[in-house]
Amino acid sequence: MSSAKNTTDPRQVLDKPPYPEQTQDTPGVESQMQPKADHGESSYKGSGKLTSRIALITGGDSGIGRAVALAFAREGADVVVSYLNEHEDAEGTKKLVEDSGRSCVSIPGDIGDDKHCQTVVQETINRFGRIDILINNAAFMGKTVETMDEFSPERVEKTFRTNIISMFHMVKQTLPHMSAGGVIINTTSIQAYQPEFRILDYAATKGAIVTFTKGLANKLIKQGIRVNAVAPGPVWTPFIPQSFSAEETAHFGEDWPMQRPAQPAELAPSFVFLASEDGRYVVGEILGVTGAGGLP
Repeated sequence: MSSAKNTTDPRQVLDKPPYPEQTQDTPGVESQMQPKADHGESSYKGSGKLTSRIALITGGDSGIGRAVALAFAREGADVVVSYLNEHEDAEGTKKLVEDSGRSCVSIPGDIGDDKHCQTVVQETINRFGRIDILINNAAFMGKTVETMDEFSPERVEKTFRTNIISMFHMVKQTLPHMSAGGVIINTTSIQAYQPEFRILDYAATKGAIVTFTKGLANKLIKQGIRVNAVAPGPVWTPFIPQSFSAEETAHFGEDWPMQRPAQPAELAPSFVFLASEDGRYVVGEILGVTGAGGLP
């Protein structure tokens, strides 16, 4: 019997902190990150789990959204990417999808605006005729703060409008074009269960997404539409240099049980599972990919 190992220590498989010190303005840009995030470019291999499906992904230009777009394309789906204004990043995602042999449409704009959500959905229908999978992934996270006075009304309203109100808009606009067998997956966070004061507005929206997911799932399964959510732990995305200090970014995830943050590529398989027939009996669940536990 061979004694060769075919597994690796999960703490050691990807880049670990410390990283170079770096900061970015809002919104953060994938192309400026050091080291570059891993979206599965060289590792994700599809097996036809989403053949000929049509997926609409908000926040698909970078981070988790890009990794999901790439994985879905390699599983056989055509992809529509909604993003704010990170045009270079969105073009990078589009190229990854098209290099995987699938079609990709990228649509810029603010999904905190219901009218823009209507535009995104209508452009998807104009191109593909239907929506099979909706991924509500777009989010905003501001700079870390130390006092309540720093949570300005404008910031709090922007965070809620982008992170949770947009989900109401996107679902409302999508449902008329989604049939039984459709799937909605929302991105929440371990912050819903272990909220950090310094990003409390962000954490509060992630708690709201948990409630939104469960309530929506109970309603829509009666139409044959499954709703679930994925709750990541710390992930190496543009949010990190955008929201944390240069020193904190350099050591991001170092004190986590895994001793590193997740890479976006490590989140994508959970979205594939929930979107595919493999997850057809999973409804109203919050799938934690936290590297530490922390979900009830």
